[in-house]
Amino acid sequence: MDRFEKYFLMIEADVASYVRYKLPDFFDKGSDLLCKEIGDGNLNYVFRVRDAVSGKTIIVKQAGEELRISKEMHVSTDRGRIEAHILKIQNEYAPGLVPEVYCYDPVMCAILMEDMTGHKMMRTALIDHEIYPKFAEQISDFLAKTLFFTSDICMDHKEKERLSAEFVNPDLCEITHDLVYTEPYINDKNRNIVFEPNMEFVQKEIYEDEELHLAAARLKFDFLTDAQSLIHGDLHTGSIFINKEHIYVFDPEFAFYGPAGYDTGNVIANMLFAHFNGLETIKDKEERNEFTSWTLSSVQDIVDLFVEKFSALYDKEVKDPMAKVKGFKEYYIKKILLQTAGVTGLELIRRIVGMAKVKDITVIEDEKKRLHAERSLLIIAKKLILNPEAYNNGSDYISLVNNTAKSIGE
Repeated sequence: MDRFEKYFLMIEADVASYVRYKLPDFFDKGSDLLCKEIGDGNLNYVFRVRDAVSGKTIIVKQAGEELRISKEMHVSTDRGRIEAHILKIQNEYAPGLVPEVYCYDPVMCAILMEDMTGHKMMRTALIDHEIYPKFAEQISDFLAKTLFFTSDICMDHKEKERLSAEFVNPDLCEITHDLVYTEPYINDKNRNIVFEPNMEFVQKEIYEDEELHLAAARLKFDFLTDAQSLIHGDLHTGSIFINKEHIYVFDPEFAFYGPAGYDTGNVIANMLFAHFNGLETIKDKEERNEFTSWTLSSVQDIVDLFVEKFSALYDKEVKDPMAKVKGFKEYYIKKILLQTAGVTGLELIRRIVGMAKVKDITVIEDEKKRLHAERSLLIIAKKLILNPEAYNNGSDYISLVNNTAKSIGE
């Protein structure tokens, strides 16, 4: 029996042989294959295998049985199947915006997939303060198409129910329930990590605000019960590879049928992290203004372009006759916008108060500047969660950020 016919957690020395075993014709026979582990996420092991002569590459992503962020947290390796499946679906509806899956191996719980060469992880690029003028157009296209075409307003209802069953993802959804919707507010498992100089502010503004807790609870039970679209489930800037012309959205292992606004809200929140990183770390005034103006205009464009594109798809492709009733489209899109605002706030809070941080904020070395960024984002987050109906278009988000900056000082 070949050693790859029974699951084990691979290391670099195993992976080149594994690729030859699964895809014997991918590399030329006799090629000198080099392997490096390149993953920096919390869940999986990601390897790049490269032909030393031709430079041809492939990515192998294997699901481990425990989280890299915490050995105490165990999750099903079935998430690899879910990820491979949704990438194929997303590539059908938003072709070219996700990497191609060559093979999924249910034994080793590994995906063999296209290497996103010529692209850079977006979070890293944004921390380097790179500007991508086409990003809003491309990510809004991805969001509108994947969220529309996997919903009941477009799909045959029986097919949608069948697909929902295939994407039942309890282990990873539980992580979201805990880390996004629960622990940042009540710290019930004592796993929150708060920047010490900000502890008193967090205690008062987050832990002791019962109105905020109620709003977060409502959003949590929307997440638990609203099987609206097949969502990516973890769509932050660490799940996007980018260059000046193109993006790849990847890493959708948290995918399941949930509220569409969860994906849109995550994207917006992570652009706000980039905005405040630039605001606090770029010393040159002209460069700072250029970068932060772009991040805010991107937020505005993502919201407005998403609504425009989703509305156009609705008019052209909607299938359910009751979804064609006058006024229902506006109701449906408003519901997504309410979720978008709320989830944007949830993501901002959980990355500042919870255990899973973002580098955009943690790399701010000056204590006063980091405090200013964190407190600004927490104030913005609370307004989004407590008053989501106020954020109906992109300019509403811009006004919120600018007014918050004025209220607490630039």
